[in-house]
Amino acid sequence: MQRIINFILSNRNTFLYVFLLLISLVLTVRSHSYHQSKAFNSSKWLTGNIYETSDNITSYFNLKKENNSLVEENRRLRIELFNLKVNNVSELDSSKIDFEVIDAKIVKNSFSSPRNYLTVNKGKKQGVSQDMGVITTKGILGIVENTSNNFSTVQSILNTKSNINAKIKNTDYFGSLVWDGNDYTTVQLVDIPRLVPVRIGDTIVTGAMSSIFPENIPIGFIKEFNLNDAQSFYNINIQLFNDMANVKNSYIISNKNRNEILELEAKTNNAQ
Repeated sequence: MQRIINFILSNRNTFLYVFLLLISLVLTVRSHSYHQSKAFNSSKWLTGNIYETSDNITSYFNLKKENNSLVEENRRLRIELFNLKVNNVSELDSSKIDFEVIDAKIVKNSFSSPRNYLTVNKGKKQGVSQDMGVITTKGILGIVENTSNNFSTVQSILNTKSNINAKIKNTDYFGSLVWDGNDYTTVQLVDIPRLVPVRIGDTIVTGAMSSIFPENIPIGFIKEFNLNDAQSFYNINIQLFNDMANVKNSYIISNKNRNEILELEAKTNNAQ
């Protein structure tokens, strides 16, 4: 306490000067309308900047909450979208849901080796199992390969073992989506016959010949194409919609009818 008193006494002239200066400013502002206007505008400017800065800080710390809210809303909308298309109805009946969607964050990603994988933060406890499709808002990422209780590894489309049914949008021309291991922005669509009309810029989407992905999930667009050595099929390079080096949020798709489809196909194959 004595130190504070000594500090005030040693700087009493400075404190007196500041006190008198404030009084003179107040008196000046009150006695002149021009000064009142300037002081009012300055206070509004200062207050506005304080509020704006405060709002920016609050918004920044709320970004995670807002982002999670958007991911959840996107998940619900995708459930509706996939099931409306499959059931060919205008209104979704909860008893006719063929596809479930689980949101997940990518915690690890590789894109520079011949066999690339991603790791997501959802596993068996969250309903994830092997051979579920994984997508983003822009397009497909890959297929779940292994799961633990809370995590799953995903075979990326940038994997030389990957083989996904795909087609040219708004057509019934199907092929296989593979990767040659070279460019992480480009995959290949093969087995498209030479009689099919192919154009640069055509959109490529998932086909209907798979029980993993719903039909018409975006993949990319045709960047270039040529005929193979036998001149019978096209080799088509597809520019991916996803930036595979920068992916964070994902959606895991569960086809509730997949086991039934696989069992039926197995019975058919065994009978032949």
